[in-house]
Amino acid sequence: MSTALDSLLDLLDLERIEQDIFRGTSRSAVVPRVFGGQVAAQALVAAGRTVPADRSAHSLHAYFLRMGDPGAPIVYTVDRIRDGRSFTTRRVVAVQHGQPIFHLSASFQTYEDGLEHQADMPPAPDPETLPTAAEMLPRYADRFSDPGMVDRLVEARAAVDLRYVDAPPFGTVGEPREPRSQVWFRTNGKLADDPLLHVCMATYVSDMTLLDSVLLAHGRGGWAVGDVVGASLDHAMWFHRPFRADEWLLYDQESPSASGGRGLGQARIHTQDGRLAITVIQEGVVRVPR
Repeated sequence: MSTALDSLLDLLDLERIEQDIFRGTSRSAVVPRVFGGQVAAQALVAAGRTVPADRSAHSLHAYFLRMGDPGAPIVYTVDRIRDGRSFTTRRVVAVQHGQPIFHLSASFQTYEDGLEHQADMPPAPDPETLPTAAEMLPRYADRFSDPGMVDRLVEARAAVDLRYVDAPPFGTVGEPREPRSQVWFRTNGKLADDPLLHVCMATYVSDMTLLDSVLLAHGRGGWAVGDVVGASLDHAMWFHRPFRADEWLLYDQESPSASGGRGLGQARIHTQDGRLAITVIQEGVVRVPR
């Protein structure tokens, strides 16, 4: 297991300070605020620790309310909304400096058999044939005005092996493309056999690239390039089938719309053997600097 993955696992191991109150810390991000995927994953950890072990997360719906301060702890308060015979619902509010910065509702379900069908997995190359972030990012160093940006991007992704199928947005600045993006990802090391951990890790990664397809449609390079500014607004995930975040997952993303200073991304995550594991939808602020 990599040192970076150890650090991320420590980040997700929240401190319980009361029965339904937890405290988490933050790690440095590419931009000077708390990474949204971190807050979402930590909030799901907090919710999951108040739920019986036989109930797995099947959905989450979240709103990003304020930018998080990476230098201050985050307190997560869990409300036990409902404990039914099959489903459990939790609401989590993340607070910093006395103000809510994030709100999450999550639902958990006991396993049951039912009807089965799924969308087919789209074609994609073998992830082992694609360059790692450490191999790919230096090729685009000239796209960033900040000479330290490549190192910060590599560091931010060190816990996760994330590989683009095609060039990322900052690789084709000024060249509008089809609003679609694919990446393969898995953790840089094996994880424990805890379903909640794998779901939380996928939640963490899901915020890394989902709005890429919005940028591609307009030939924009993204936040690291500086030709757009923005942030996540809301985020929803549905967990359809069991999966492991330490095995290859295909994140197939597209953007059906951008308007009003906002862009929408939607995606499906498949296991390498073709099972549809997760559906994701996110909207974010995407503005062109004046």
